[in-house]
Amino acid sequence: MSNTVPTYLLSDLASRVGGRLLGDANLSVSSLNTLDASEPSQLSFLANKKYVSRLATTRATAVLVAEEYAKNLPCAAIIVSDPYLAFAQLTKLFDWRAPCSPYIDQSASISMSSSISTDVYISPGVVIGDNVVVESGVYIGANSVIGNNCVIARNTRLEAGVVLYDNVQIGEGCLIHSSVILGGDGFGFAPAKEGWVKIHQLGGVRIGRDVEIGAGTTIDRGALDHTYIHDGVKLDNQIQIAHNVVIGEQTAIAGCTAIAGSTRIGSRCTIAGLSGIVGHLTIADNTHVTAMTLISKSVTEPGQVLSSGTGQELHRDWKKNVVRFKQLNQMAKRITTLEQQVKNFSSEG
Repeated sequence: MSNTVPTYLLSDLASRVGGRLLGDANLSVSSLNTLDASEPSQLSFLANKKYVSRLATTRATAVLVAEEYAKNLPCAAIIVSDPYLAFAQLTKLFDWRAPCSPYIDQSASISMSSSISTDVYISPGVVIGDNVVVESGVYIGANSVIGNNCVIARNTRLEAGVVLYDNVQIGEGCLIHSSVILGGDGFGFAPAKEGWVKIHQLGGVRIGRDVEIGAGTTIDRGALDHTYIHDGVKLDNQIQIAHNVVIGEQTAIAGCTAIAGSTRIGSRCTIAGLSGIVGHLTIADNTHVTAMTLISKSVTEPGQVLSSGTGQELHRDWKKNVVRFKQLNQMAKRITTLEQQVKNFSSEG
């Protein structure tokens, strides 16, 4: 396995992102960096106009910029309509995690009943259970555990220490980061006089294509049907997704969000960090949830932006407002009484 990162001519990079090159087409770059930290032989970008002043002092060989910021630059430029998107497209070229040559470490424990493609990379300490299918181009990191009856589709990468319980299927081209656990039991118990009776979780987990799941995220198996994460979903670190949740295509969810059981989230939603969504709800397509929001009822109208909680303020002001918040019910009653008195006074006049 090689971690060598090649260099690229600016003319080649401009062609790859559909940009227009200003400067020497034969200059080359070998990595990406921010405007402030860039050195010669690096490519940078301007995606936010509040950093425009940094263009004048960057040491980068070239920058990705929109047309309006392409004047009087100290370096070459690739003019594109969306510099951030162009930057994202080029990061793949400079990823040090190069494709691996086929390899199965002798310390891996693989069931004879499993079907393993010949062109996979299986690291030391991997355990693969019965009736597992591992397709071509798959990478499985050290000490990962793959339970029985799992499927890992082609060109998917599991980093070190990933755990798949039984009956988990992962689609093509996914990236599963370390300490992800897929298919653990959902939190299901029925109350009884003697205590809690466990509801055995009989479903599985189904992950679509081009899904990325961040480190430490957990996705529980369904109670009867499966838990579904559809194509193109992006999940940050340390997210909890409970049993029978369905997440629609191209939805992105930031870290430390928790989603309770049987909730259905639509396509192309964004959910910011530390948000909570209670169970058995439906969230419409294109819903955008801001940080630390609690969603406690279904969202039926697509395209809404939702927030809850209070914003940042000085601690002394926050303490005063906490007291006032507790007085809101009494204040509302007083306002209602005053409104009635005004109404009575007006009618008497």
